[in-house]
Amino acid sequence: MVNVTFKENPVTLTGNQVNEGDMAQDFTVLANDLSEVKLSDSKGKVRLISVVPSIDTGVCEQQTRRFNEEAAKLDNVEIFTISADLPFAQKRWCAAEGIDNLQVLSDHRDLDFGKKFGVVIEELRLLSRSIFVVDSSDKVTYAEYVSEVTNHPDYDAALDAARTAR
Repeated sequence: MVNVTFKENPVTLTGNQVNEGDMAQDFTVLANDLSEVKLSDSKGKVRLISVVPSIDTGVCEQQTRRFNEEAAKLDNVEIFTISADLPFAQKRWCAAEGIDNLQVLSDHRDLDFGKKFGVVIEELRLLSRSIFVVDSSDKVTYAEYVSEVTNHPDYDAALDAARTAR
């Protein structure tokens, strides 16, 4: 299991950590209109999954903006930003910030994604900052668990992994 800190204090991640080469488990999260979205809904595409603790914080906002900008430049790549924020808050934030090139999804209901990818911060009921790339056949080709939740992920490595995944 990876060691992760939040504001330099150790936190416990629960769920099943995934590694490059693993097959991604299907999961269910909620869109901003409360409809269910599953990983399998986008089968046949490369998926870049950007995980943030809360869309309303500085680093999370910057991470989501960066991937929103990059989404328009990527062919056959679907980008999801997933947090445990309520779908209503995500919808309001996306509308105010002009986020429209990626899907912002909520794992608030039952943390299904977080448990299956091992990113639930037990102490806070938030998701730990991480990035995953899942190829068109559902294999994880990139996995980054950011060791300090308040730090940025390696954007370039994640984007390169998405560009080269099939």
